[in-house]
Amino acid sequence: MKSALVLLALASAALPAIAAAQTNVTIAETAPVVTLNVTESVEASPDIATVGTGVQTRAPTAQAAMQDNAAKTEKLIAALARAGIAKKDIQTSGINLNAQYDYNQRDGEPSGPRFLGYEASNTLTVKLRDVKKVGSLLDAMVAAGATNVNGPSFAIDDPAPMLAQARGQALKSAKAQADFYAQAAGFRTARLISISESNSGGQPPMPMLQSARFKADSVATTPVEPGQVSASVTLTVQYALDK
Repeated sequence: MKSALVLLALASAALPAIAAAQTNVTIAETAPVVTLNVTESVEASPDIATVGTGVQTRAPTAQAAMQDNAAKTEKLIAALARAGIAKKDIQTSGINLNAQYDYNQRDGEPSGPRFLGYEASNTLTVKLRDVKKVGSLLDAMVAAGATNVNGPSFAIDDPAPMLAQARGQALKSAKAQADFYAQAAGFRTARLISISESNSGGQPPMPMLQSARFKADSVATTPVEPGQVSASVTLTVQYALDK
């Protein structure tokens, strides 16, 4: 009886190890494999523009600089709302307060930097959904007190259809290249075995307007040309060449 209990205990102890055991089977690819990197791009007219704007103010004290800046920024935000920009398309991207010094040494003045006051800035990122009105909106920002404008940067709000088109073109191009290699090397077909993708959706190659400061008394409407933006897909594909 004792021997039977010992055998039962040994068998029970072995069960968890048997249950936890896993079997992984890997079938190695014996056919030659061709690896291709293929990039295809699709261009379209942009339907959104992103602009950075904001207000800089200077005052003798930090509190005065911030209060003056807050009042002017509220005026700028109100002007954006009147221009039809939704609240969800206006985002604060930076608030800064710094002491300002003059480091130029002048004759007869004490050595060392001269304190000038405090400079406050509030920066907004604004999404414009009507690219035809970008120029007039830039002018409206400046008229409302904006002292800085960056952009615009054009893009496609929903690049998914463009990416799908570029993806299809890339895969078609990859298959054509793989078939060429198969035939040239004396094989019958090229069989797809793996795909990986990276993409860039609806982005411009470079900003259309560089950072600048504008005078509020400008009369002419700021010209803006949206041009074209592209969505690109890069596929890394592998094909096995079969006899």
